[in-house]
Amino acid sequence: MPDPQIGYRSVYMRGGTSRALIFHRDDLPPLGPEGSRAPWDAVFTAALGSPDSGMRQLDGMGGGISSLSKVAVVGAPSRSDADVDYTFAQVGVDSPTVGYKGNCGNISSAIGPYAVDEGLVATDGEEAAVRIHNTNTGKIIRARFPLVGGKAAVKGDYVLQGVEGSGAAIRLDFLQPGGSVTGKIFPTGRLVDTLALENGDIPVTLVDVANPLAVVEASTLGMRGNESASEIEGDNSLMERLRDLRRRAAVAMGVAKDDEEARTTVANLPLVAIVSPAEEGAALRARMISADQPHRATPLTGAMALAAASRIKGTLAEGLSHHGSADIVRLAHASGLIDLACEVEDMGLQSRVASVGVIRTARRLMEGRVFIPV
Repeated sequence: MPDPQIGYRSVYMRGGTSRALIFHRDDLPPLGPEGSRAPWDAVFTAALGSPDSGMRQLDGMGGGISSLSKVAVVGAPSRSDADVDYTFAQVGVDSPTVGYKGNCGNISSAIGPYAVDEGLVATDGEEAAVRIHNTNTGKIIRARFPLVGGKAAVKGDYVLQGVEGSGAAIRLDFLQPGGSVTGKIFPTGRLVDTLALENGDIPVTLVDVANPLAVVEASTLGMRGNESASEIEGDNSLMERLRDLRRRAAVAMGVAKDDEEARTTVANLPLVAIVSPAEEGAALRARMISADQPHRATPLTGAMALAAASRIKGTLAEGLSHHGSADIVRLAHASGLIDLACEVEDMGLQSRVASVGVIRTARRLMEGRVFIPV
């Protein structure tokens, strides 16, 4: 008799403030007709335990929130300027959806160490430099991190807020990250848009750097700006308004063709940043919404987009920011502070973002096979 379950080789890793199952592309089923990822979707949803109406993903490896319901696929490079290809998948928690539009910056930090430890990239010396081609966005990410005995180092003194303890620093540089999904930094052709929500119009900045992001001022939502994720999640009226805002922003940016697509196949984009002036020491304070859930820290790509927008005059982010003379943008978020190195040429709608850099940590947690019922 056939086995009741199929095991797929995978590695479970923390990358930044997220976790993901990482698969080698060759270990997954072949794609379907015309490149359909439906065969992958079936594996990913079952592996993570989705859909789960109880929001626990109890029958899988997911953790019941968007930052713990992620998958990465890594394989040989399809470009000469990359060492590996990496595809990111955001799996719905209470729905059987898998989104491939956009990338996850935190999980990106796990890809270089994964590639080295799996022998996909040759290393020599005490530091690795891995060029990662993110297939979701078509962008190159450069990862640099220390090695110990030819493997990615784990122990170090870098403290990543939102993660207990310390770890080996991983420097990520997202090169030319503008227009990652839409092809334009400002896909609507405006620095500030007005979205017509069900209970009133609201001004937003819609920006696409590393990932699409909708920026809204906390005061326009009746918020202080320093609310915890639990406070936001517990306000049903606010959450419904934020979901409405995200869906309308998705259509306005061209991320989704209509409200139905925004609800389903691209339910993770755009990210939403609720911004307010920060206390001394930070340029801006933000609370982030990822896949219609309040984020306990900050999605890294959301932080990148917000930091870049804060450097461009006329955006809502810039209007609330205060910066020092350096090109480092410090953001205050729900778990602490994050510093981003932004190389931005401010030319309004024609602005250019050469790179955004950040430090993360990552760690391999488990390896083996994840089982899928037949």
